[in-house]
Amino acid sequence: MSLSQNISIVHPEYFFITGLTGIPYTTYYYIFLFIIYFITVIGNSIVLLIIALDRSLHSPMYIGVFNLALADIGETNALIPSMMKIFLFDSQYISYNACLANMFFVNVFITVETSTLVVLSFDRFIAICFPLRYHAIVNNKLMSVVFSVIWTFNTCMVTLSTYLMTRLSFCTSNVIDSWYCDYGALLNLPCNDNSINTLFAILIEALFIVAPPLIIVLTYVGIFLALCKITTWEGRLKALKTCVSHLLVVGSFFLPIICILIASPTTNARNIIGSLSLALPPMLNPIIYVLNTAKIKDLIRKMLNNRSAPIRGNVSK
Repeated sequence: MSLSQNISIVHPEYFFITGLTGIPYTTYYYIFLFIIYFITVIGNSIVLLIIALDRSLHSPMYIGVFNLALADIGETNALIPSMMKIFLFDSQYISYNACLANMFFVNVFITVETSTLVVLSFDRFIAICFPLRYHAIVNNKLMSVVFSVIWTFNTCMVTLSTYLMTRLSFCTSNVIDSWYCDYGALLNLPCNDNSINTLFAILIEALFIVAPPLIIVLTYVGIFLALCKITTWEGRLKALKTCVSHLLVVGSFFLPIICILIASPTTNARNIIGSLSLALPPMLNPIIYVLNTAKIKDLIRKMLNNRSAPIRGNVSK
């Protein structure tokens, strides 16, 4: 194996991604991944276009949905093509620099997605708990600032974590037992001290994986208490209906991760479930928001009717 050495730090020329080797029905799994990729890119692109082009959707909640769709497209493009490359070209090799780039982009978009889910939960909390003050507290300018801070802060944190990876020496193994260049999997390989990297990994996990669901649960406790104060069931259901899309998106993202932590499946099963837990939510998110948002459904209906009208006119002639 060709190695490049800088003082006492040894960086392999290549890493081997072995997380999805030996799984049953490999061909069908990768075909499924391709379908997921296609639906994800098309679905999220439609959501982005609809929100960007229709002024009635230029509201705080849809700024959040727009950023969620943006993060979903980014995560999908960072994750699935690199997985498909292993299958299509029968190559488990990934260069050292490409591995760090893969790690960086996947982690940036995942952290933005979890942060966006927290922001959307606060949006629902303010809308239901303080309905008369909602527009005074939450507005487009505030949401734009919040998401600018999220993208900047998350990118800086992931950049620092990726940079710290370059100080590790991989002189014993270059085999990554994961489906992508996973930060955690790489931390098991170095032959020098990785305590700083481990502490930083714990910090990032606490900020972006552990804290978000806890904060979301707390906001929904507040929402539940506010709903209890509404006297009629119709009023409660109407308010709760505005949270359905967000709850489904949160569930699709965090439940598979929680299941992996609780069930502790075998290595192959863990890698399959883990890869799907990152690949499926970006596909489901646009479907959930389209099906549960009357405005978006009406806009899509109008667009389809406008396109079919000239066709019908030409046929009648």
